[in-house]
Amino acid sequence: LKPAVHALFKKLKDEELELLVQVVESRGAWESGCVLAPRGDPRGAKQGLPPQVLLCRLFRWPDLHQSHELKHLCYCTGGQGACGDLAVLCCNPHHFSRLAVPGACAEASLSSYPLCAHSPLGPSSCLVQSCPGGDSSALLCPPLPDASLSRSTIKDGCWCKLAYWEYRTRVGRLYAVHEASVNVFCELPWGSGFCLAQLPAAYRSCAVRRARGKIGRGLLLSREPGGVWAYNRSEHPIFVSSPTLSTPGACRLTVLKVLPGYSAKVFDYEWAWDRGGWQLPGEGPCDPHSIRISFAKGWGPCYSRQFITSCPCWLEVLLNQSC
Repeated sequence: LKPAVHALFKKLKDEELELLVQVVESRGAWESGCVLAPRGDPRGAKQGLPPQVLLCRLFRWPDLHQSHELKHLCYCTGGQGACGDLAVLCCNPHHFSRLAVPGACAEASLSSYPLCAHSPLGPSSCLVQSCPGGDSSALLCPPLPDASLSRSTIKDGCWCKLAYWEYRTRVGRLYAVHEASVNVFCELPWGSGFCLAQLPAAYRSCAVRRARGKIGRGLLLSREPGGVWAYNRSEHPIFVSSPTLSTPGACRLTVLKVLPGYSAKVFDYEWAWDRGGWQLPGEGPCDPHSIRISFAKGWGPCYSRQFITSCPCWLEVLLNQSC
């Protein structure tokens, strides 16, 4: 890649090179501006890599191959050509995430664990498995009354509210999100957003303190056309479940493991509005317009924690149905 990288650097302006140095040295700790590069540099053409793939491969993911493995983050303005200039595009390596695709096998680096305890973690293990020997639809109850958000929330104009939990105890008040995206993190100074360190708690166990120590930069939640995306900004996995990650009739909601640097579409608006309330064995009803995210700790049949309420630190995202 060395000749193609050198050719690309020669095309960048001095201020863009300085910005690239700052971004790489900080490992994307701050939201930075776009690094604009010309499209289709002929001297790098034989490498077959667009500028954004070249720099992401150099500075973040050596195993990256194609641009379709990447997703622009919501705050990148140069993804399709900055300010209408289609001759340039952003190649800031921290304006991209790897794309985690629900439905990938458990062995792949993208994915999640299988939902049946007897399934091995191997190439044939899928994300969602139905209950053996029975009609799993019997586990679903009639649609529940909508309790996701009150009418006052809709009047407030927010698209979701966030609740932070430690095991079965909610800590602090609901956090209303009005902007298109929000950072959720533990310690300052990782930017603006929902800072969990500022929430009071009378007592925290050693397990909770250890889990909170792994949240770090946390995650970025963004409302985008068609659904909600989660980008893992921390150095540890996050685990996500929502009704739209599962197939109807599944024994449990799918739990998707999102590795550091990866993004996943964690809620699909089009799928969600056709679903009623879910009744999960041992968990009770599940709001069909909510997302649950555990920091660093997974849950389910393949873990000692069977339910998310056994996880030391987790986030509940309550969506406004009018959005």
